[in-house]
Amino acid sequence: MREVHPQVLAAIGPHAYAEVMAAVHAHLPPPPGPFTSLLPPQGVKLTPPHFAYLKISEGCNHRCSFCIIPNLRGALTSRPIGEVLGEAERLVAAGVRELLVISQDTSAYGRDLGYRTDFRNGRPVRTDLDTLARALGELPAWVRLHYLYPYPQVDALIPLMAEERILPYLDIPLQHASPRILEAMRRPAASEQVLARIADWRERCPGLVIRSTFIVGFPGETEADFEQLLRFLAAARLDRVGCFAYSPVAGAAANALPDQLPEALREERLERFMAVQAAISREKLKARIGQRLTVLVDEVAADQVIARSYADAPEIDGTVTVPGPWDLEPGDFIEVEVTDARDHDLWVRPIED
Repeated sequence: MREVHPQVLAAIGPHAYAEVMAAVHAHLPPPPGPFTSLLPPQGVKLTPPHFAYLKISEGCNHRCSFCIIPNLRGALTSRPIGEVLGEAERLVAAGVRELLVISQDTSAYGRDLGYRTDFRNGRPVRTDLDTLARALGELPAWVRLHYLYPYPQVDALIPLMAEERILPYLDIPLQHASPRILEAMRRPAASEQVLARIADWRERCPGLVIRSTFIVGFPGETEADFEQLLRFLAAARLDRVGCFAYSPVAGAAANALPDQLPEALREERLERFMAVQAAISREKLKARIGQRLTVLVDEVAADQVIARSYADAPEIDGTVTVPGPWDLEPGDFIEVEVTDARDHDLWVRPIED
């Protein structure tokens, strides 16, 4: 039909009234008006004005044994890319300086739609992560990607990060390194391949920051499994790491697994894990002393400014402290020089060129 009638903008099935209106508004957004809409163009958000979470899909096709998200939210359902880009543009126009792209499985974006073509401002746009990242990278804001499974699609993002079109920050939830435990978790089980890919990513983007999350004390985890995880951590030298001691979730398949570990052992392994990672983080951050960074201001107090660099996602990573009173506002970008580092945070001074 598109070949015969190229001017047709969308093909929609019968009785799909909401889809019809979405297609119409994709090409001709309704004019704002105080009598027709009580919401601002960028919608209502619960974050500070200068950053916002941009959700690109709901649900998940994975069936991890420790998780019940598919039971709660269903299978992967990607938002049309035109809709996502429209929201991003409105957020940036409203003053957002950082977009945090989130979903349960960001790497799979568009898969459920067959990567179909959508439209934005009358132009065809393919619904996939690479296209989305490229389009978001054209906006005057930081773009940070979260929750990326290590699919091959991730490799295509590295050049965009090296070119600073999106932040060189990868959030990849690896969960463990023992093949036996990963199999019990129903997760990919190839830690050697992950290490090789990390090395390749860092070679192609030397400034890349990698974040991950892990679970220790999973049912059946032996001391040998845990030691393998610690060896992986030492080899991978990840920049930002979160870790949780396993705890049962109502309705999760892992609850029925044998060899559940006592809580005291789970907590002891969590403490050992975080001690190893703290040493890695401290060493990596101390290597930044003397470097220049661009940071985004989050909070301004009478005696200090709290900011973040490209390596720091809000609420989960470290912070950058600028001692002293400064005439700044949340959402300002400033250039700084790193003067000190601790386990997870940096201290800096502004560069007044």
